[in-house]
Amino acid sequence: MVKIGVLGLQGAVREHIRSIEESGAEAIVVKKAEQLEELDGLILPGGESTTMRRLVDLYGFMEPLRAFGRQGKPMFGTCAGLIMLANNIVGYDEPHIGLMDITVERNSFGRQKESFEADLPIKGIADSYTAVFIRAPHIVSVGEETEILAEYDGRIVAARDKNLLACSFHPELTDDHSITRYFVQMAEQAKLAHV
Repeated sequence: MVKIGVLGLQGAVREHIRSIEESGAEAIVVKKAEQLEELDGLILPGGESTTMRRLVDLYGFMEPLRAFGRQGKPMFGTCAGLIMLANNIVGYDEPHIGLMDITVERNSFGRQKESFEADLPIKGIADSYTAVFIRAPHIVSVGEETEILAEYDGRIVAARDKNLLACSFHPELTDDHSITRYFVQMAEQAKLAHV
């Protein structure tokens, strides 16, 4: 059984833990950088990206997170987690973790009160998936090796760049665990490849 961590500094941690367990993997709330060593995959949850960045810096997570992704271990960023993974953020000089070859724009779907749900096909995952958008960012453009998995209203809202997966919406807020299952499978495949 693979071990999937959820970065537990801020955001919807409990819901991700439930989704990981429903997907047949062991789930761990990550509060210390040393815990990364025991994981097969890591979810960076939604929340507020500036707050998350401050906490990542405060608790010494930045380099361990980069090293985790560079080792080929799967990382999955949802909403704010997507912003954390992107190597380019519109209007900002520097990225946060900066591992994923995408450009993102923050709050591109409006404020909290403009939250909404939309049914989307997600390539290789689901023909119809109910995505929950809350102050969501979107992916403006992707690198050559980054695969677009879903679009909404002409905007890219899910993508995969090798061992990195990201989406604009909150998969943990639904009872459909197909995206989390897909990520668990990524972790299983990566673990087999490194044995």
